[in-house]
Amino acid sequence: MRLNPAHYLVLATALLAGPVLADGTLNDTRSTLEKWVETRQLISKTRADWQTDKETLEQTVALYERELKSIEEQMSKVSTNNVQVTKEMAEADALKKSSAEANEAARQFTVTFEAKIKQITPKLPAPLQDILKKDLARMPADPANTKMLAAERVQVCVSVLNELDKFNNSVNLFSEKRKNSAGEEVAVETMYVGLGGAYFVNDAGDFAGVGTPGANGWTWTTKPEIAPAVRTAVKVYRSEHPPAFVKLPVTIQ
Repeated sequence: MRLNPAHYLVLATALLAGPVLADGTLNDTRSTLEKWVETRQLISKTRADWQTDKETLEQTVALYERELKSIEEQMSKVSTNNVQVTKEMAEADALKKSSAEANEAARQFTVTFEAKIKQITPKLPAPLQDILKKDLARMPADPANTKMLAAERVQVCVSVLNELDKFNNSVNLFSEKRKNSAGEEVAVETMYVGLGGAYFVNDAGDFAGVGTPGANGWTWTTKPEIAPAVRTAVKVYRSEHPPAFVKLPVTIQ
């Protein structure tokens, strides 16, 4: 049977009320009883402390378990993100390769087209050459060794091509000067019919002729007899004369 503190008190009273023992025996008994009581108190305190520590440990374990779960979730997300990053990197590499191929194709196009433009420029009408000056100046002097981006070079080529197409598909009137038979420069108006031919005439109507493109540039031939027709064509162009059919000589090459 387990004794509680009340039993300890009764036992101690009984011992004191019983026959008186020898002084030495009584002292030993008291000392033993005190140590026993202290031991029981220590056990009780230890149990209480252990209960408190146990609760603390359980709370700590629960906290660590929550943190571990959170870490596992984060690791799972990192794994998913790594897959996504790998996919995006593969797509970026594919795009980079495609861009490099397109850039090289554009570079080769510009090298070829720039060479053709520079080759035909001297053969173009002088007014058109003036129109193209700005774009021509932007072209690299050395197409094979330039820091100019391919995209910018393509833009220049497209701009030149647009001007060539615009000029070739329209009638253009310019004020120029032509030398007459005496070698004198005469102010004339030149009407270019695309890039295929041109007609010129002076204000007096006594100096006129035709122009034709050639391998070495344009050739101008004096034809005074077409002056009235050219004058009429110029006036129609300027809306100074009612629309009319005008006969002019044409050279087909």
